[in-house]
Formats: sequence, structure tokens, C-alpha cells
Amino acid sequence: MIRSAIGVIGLTGGIGSGKTTVSDMLAGMGAVVIDTDLVARDVVEPDGAAHAAVRRRFGPAVVGPGGEIDRAALARLVFADPEARSDLNALVHPAVATEVDARLRELAGTGTTVVLVVPLLVEAGWTDRVDHVVVVDCPEDTAVRRLVGSGRLTEREARQRVAAQASRQERLNRADTVIDNSGPADALGPQVEALWEALHR
Repeated sequence: MIRSAIGVIGLTGGIGSGKTTVSDMLAGMGAVVIDTDLVARDVVEPDGAAHAAVRRRFGPAVVGPGGEIDRAALARLVFADPEARSDLNALVHPAVATEVDARLRELAGTGTTVVLVVPLLVEAGWTDRVDHVVVVDCPEDTAVRRLVGSGRLTEREARQRVAAQASRQERLNRADTVIDNSGPADALGPQVEALWEALHR
């Protein structure tokens, strides 16, 4: 049973699990979605809070011709080097947290169901920011196959990114609700609808 007073849903899952699909469905049902991946992009834009620090730490190899951060180049670097990834997180996560907390304060008390999409919800210790943790789950091989099939990543890149996240079991251990996205696409909708109904009993 999900209590009706819940206001902030923490939505997480491994890369390629289907978090965006689920959050889009919940937005269509009336939720306000705050996607920390999108916030992280904003804070490294030229006018963003973390832009200068990222440039200083990683240098011209990750800067595009217009002064913007080349996110693809940055990703290749940090997913091949755990120390670089830790440094990036230390620069970006505080700026993301500041922005997210400001948005949550604006929405507090409005009765709005907020879906906070945080790929690293467990790793970053953000479970205290949410009232209920939803994990979108699928086997790692399924996630890798989807990422490669979409053309987003090579198999090596996909497996690097899977390895950089919390294990599947660690996420499941923190879940209040699990949405199983290991099967066909049409199996996802009924689970999301059931979650939404449970949230608003």
C-alpha cells in the first residue's frame, strides 16, 4: 500500500532500463517530472554553475568550438577513468542538488505529485529527498542490448556505464516499488498505471 500523502517519487534504474519511458508516462498522467540528467546538462552549460569548474578540471579536450562542454567527449573520458568520474561528480552533483532542492521547495505543499528521476539515486544518497523509491528494472544484458540497438553506445561503452552504477541488487534492495521492464513494451503501461492509481488512493 502506498500512502496517499506521498509527494515526491524517486524514480531510478540502471542505464537502459527505461526510466525515461516511465517518467514520460507519469508526466502524461499529471506528474511534474524533474530529471536530474537534464539538470546536470544545464549546470555545465556556459552560464551554468558548474561550467567553469568542469573546464578547469578537464581542460580543452572536453570543450567544444563555442565554449560549451562536449558531453560526449566528457562521458568517454570519465567512464574510462573512475577517478575522473569521481571528480566530475564532486563538481556537478552539488550544483544539481541546489537546483533540484529549489524546484522541490517551489512545489512543496501544492499537492502535486513530483517524479524526481535520479539515475544515481542510491549511489548519491538521495533517498532522503523522496517519499517513495521506484526502481525500473531489467537484466543488465537486456539494458546493454537496448543501448547498442538504439545506436547510442557501443557494447563496450554500454558495459562501462552499467559497471559504473550501483548493482542491480543494490537498487532493488532500496526499492519501495519495482517496475519490471524486462519484457515487451506493452507490459510496461499497466504497471505504471497501477503505480499511479496506488499513489492516489
